[in-house]
Amino acid sequence: MKSYYFTEEHQMFRQSLRDFLAKEVTPHIDEWETKGEIPREIFKRFGDMGYLGIALPEAYGGTDLDYFYSIIFNEEMVRVNSGGFGAAIGAHASLALVHMNAEGNEAQKQKYLEPGIKGELIGCLAISEPFGGSDVAGMRTTAVREGDHYIINGSKTFITNGVSSDFIVAAVKTNPDAKSGGISMIVIDRDTPGLTATKLNKLGWRASDTGEIAFSDVKVPVTNLLGGENQGFYYIMQHFALERLMLAIGGMATADYALEVTLKYMDEREAFGRKINRFQALRHRVAQMASEIEMNRMFIYAIADRYQQGDYVVKEAAMAKLLGTQLSDRVVYDCLQMFGGYGFMEDYPLARMYRDSRLGTIGGGTSEIMCEIISKMMIDDKAYEKATSLKV
Repeated sequence: MKSYYFTEEHQMFRQSLRDFLAKEVTPHIDEWETKGEIPREIFKRFGDMGYLGIALPEAYGGTDLDYFYSIIFNEEMVRVNSGGFGAAIGAHASLALVHMNAEGNEAQKQKYLEPGIKGELIGCLAISEPFGGSDVAGMRTTAVREGDHYIINGSKTFITNGVSSDFIVAAVKTNPDAKSGGISMIVIDRDTPGLTATKLNKLGWRASDTGEIAFSDVKVPVTNLLGGENQGFYYIMQHFALERLMLAIGGMATADYALEVTLKYMDEREAFGRKINRFQALRHRVAQMASEIEMNRMFIYAIADRYQQGDYVVKEAAMAKLLGTQLSDRVVYDCLQMFGGYGFMEDYPLARMYRDSRLGTIGGGTSEIMCEIISKMMIDDKAYEKATSLKV
């Protein structure tokens, strides 16, 4: 697709990535969905191709490309039709590594970021807890300082790569008496004594491992603190804008791909002596969906352009995530309907899309939370400030 935002180099990258995914990923997706996990080797293959460090510094093995390369990456990942696979790669490259790059010191970057970009180490981001997901300020996992170490107790849940990752970027309470102001980020090695993880059984995103992580007197060096102590809430809020933009892109791209697949099916399927793409009711529904997809696309691209320029887009990213993920649910629902009974069969792509799309309005902050953020910023003049020591 021609666009103001994409150059010829962007389009060459898209084609190269599409070819790579068609060869290395798509043929194995059904197997990985059935097993509920993806092999570690695929992270290494992505690392070898430079796909894990698209927007990360060259000094640590990244390619430091503009944000629209990341958009292309997310859009093309949708086309393998496995939300779980995309989530596993994304949780590592766009969550754990992004925090490590922004808040990590030189030693931490050498230990985690560089091998993470190569795909030699796998990371995860642990924020949500059993007693609170979107309520970040209400988290209960504590990190109490004792000399040169923190003693961590608590648990995290719904963590993508929560079982298979090598390191965990975790949000913890270093000042339990404070609310949002008492949160810190810390990196924890998987093999640290007292850390256990349990795999969760999910409706969709079957190819990714999603886990619950428990910390029982886990002893972590103070040097594992990421950024400033008690600055974690601000780091999280700042990076949420990026995460929500990615989820918005994923929602829009899922809707776009679902419609593409459905249009092909409609051109092949006949009913009452003619192809079903000749029925006015279905044609008009297609027109409605295509129009909404295109409007979402242009809004998301415009916000992404502003984000790339350093603008404060917390509100707009929440809006994009709200509308993009809701769009995905509506379009996938309607596309499955056009497949009729075949849409309900696992041999056809819409069944998996239907399950996987549903998480979009939940993960990264529910639609209700997006509405609350937007209303707070519009009505209450709330400002989600940047952390004072955030390095971007």
